Amino acid sequence: MSPFFMKTLPKIFVADSISSKGVEALSSDGLFEVIVKIGLQEAELIQAIQGCDALIVRSQTKVTKKVIEAATSLKVIGRAGVGIDNVDVEVATKHGIIVMNAPGGNTISTAEHAFTLLLSTARAIPQAHTSMKAGKWDRKKFEGVELHTKTLGILGMGRIGTEVARRAIAFGMKVLVFDPYLSASKARSLQIELVEQLHELLPQVDFITVHMPLTDETRYMIGRKELPLLKRGVRIINCARGGLIDETILAEGLSSGQIAGAALDVFEEEPLSQNSELRSIDSLVLTPHLGASTAEAQEMVGIEIAESIRLALLKGEIRNSVNMPNIDEKTLAFIEPWMMLANSLGQFLASIGPKRAEKISIRYSGRITEQDLTVVTRAFLTGFLSHIHGPEVNRVNVSSFIKASGLEVIEARQSGAGEFTDLIEFQVEAGAEKASVGGTFYGSKPRIVTVNDRFVEGHPAGVVLLLENKDQPGIVGHLGSLFGENDINIANMSLSRNESQGTALVLMNLDSAPQPMLVEKLRSDTNILSVQIIHFS
Repeated sequence: MSPFFMKTLPKIFVADSISSKGVEALSSDGLFEVIVKIGLQEAELIQAIQGCDALIVRSQTKVTKKVIEAATSLKVIGRAGVGIDNVDVEVATKHGIIVMNAPGGNTISTAEHAFTLLLSTARAIPQAHTSMKAGKWDRKKFEGVELHTKTLGILGMGRIGTEVARRAIAFGMKVLVFDPYLSASKARSLQIELVEQLHELLPQVDFITVHMPLTDETRYMIGRKELPLLKRGVRIINCARGGLIDETILAEGLSSGQIAGAALDVFEEEPLSQNSELRSIDSLVLTPHLGASTAEAQEMVGIEIAESIRLALLKGEIRNSVNMPNIDEKTLAFIEPWMMLANSLGQFLASIGPKRAEKISIRYSGRITEQDLTVVTRAFLTGFLSHIHGPEVNRVNVSSFIKASGLEVIEARQSGAGEFTDLIEFQVEAGAEKASVGGTFYGSKPRIVTVNDRFVEGHPAGVVLLLENKDQPGIVGHLGSLFGENDINIANMSLSRNESQGTALVLMNLDSAPQPMLVEKLRSDTNILSVQIIHFS
């Protein structure tokens, strides 16, 4: 079990309605205390989640800065769904809280809803239905358009966009896609055409559906400057996030006829205001955020987020995190010992290195370079900064601390093996001052194998004494006598010298910490150049 998540009986707070099978996945084996309280206001939520390790929400509950800062025990926030705009991810990250979502559970449901709305706008189904209910028979008024041979523009080709594309192709549509992160080879495999710039796509398409996250870059991606670029008579669908389309501009486009029809399932403010002008536009289809509202989707997202929370708290496995690298169980089994070693080497280097660090260099070599080592780097930086910030820093928020400190971090990889099959090395610099440490595994045993470019051998745990002395006869015997007289047992000793009659480096694993008087005695010895004590947590 990862130390970051260790606790006897974690508490999980469910603040929004998720499927009963999701709750059951958390509560069935008695490993968690599960608390379900729905519909709480911010102040009530702050009180209710005290002492809880995890919080699960859907879209209704807002996990604000106040909530996060008050929840001092919180380790994980789970969003049962895709969008996480109701969670202050930046603040959660600063407080070392993992934020997860459930991107797979409602993919089909949302894609089907988007395509249903696309069909509805093409054939004016809701408007015709309303007319029929009112006792009318207006066949000419509701003439529609076919999808066959029409061009669909998809903005964002993630899971949902991909499923919409498949359905559109089945209807005989041509699909153009704007997605800055989609590769050309992937586009070809999906039988779609990739367009580099949004302004190039807009004049070519008969229908548009958006499937982007809401960010500063994507907000109002269809707005005032895009309106005149649209093909006249285009139809627009949004089942992703409110704010991707400027609702005021959409209303103008519908009124002028530039946009023939539109359908919205999401809105800039939810619930939609009773007096919103959108409610009065006949050519606009509205649904109350129903994209994930199917029995299958609700069950799937509930189970998915419950399983992710469960694995995080019990095993340290990270799935679907938006602020941490994802680590599956197999990868974690391999990488976690390296994470623990890196954390220890970070503590070691913080103790022996210059105090006003400016630059950290990280080098990985050997077979380990085949892995994603982001979490190993984070583990080292956590160990290094814990010397300054204590337990406040962890693997989630360490990047924020690094940014705030102004430290430059450089990482390099060397696939070929050198002196060791696998080796991780770290160096810290402050002006002309430098210090370095390297580590590897002897079988399953972690070892410190280099210090300041000298080969040593020591265990990165407990109490370590690092001493540099003049290389001359009698020093080792003198040290042994001193420690024996003070009842300090030496568990392991490693010596390394730079040249004959030069200086020697001594690394000792001690069973207990030396008394301050003994340390001062060592430092006052003219043959001993430096003495450093490292306490590993």
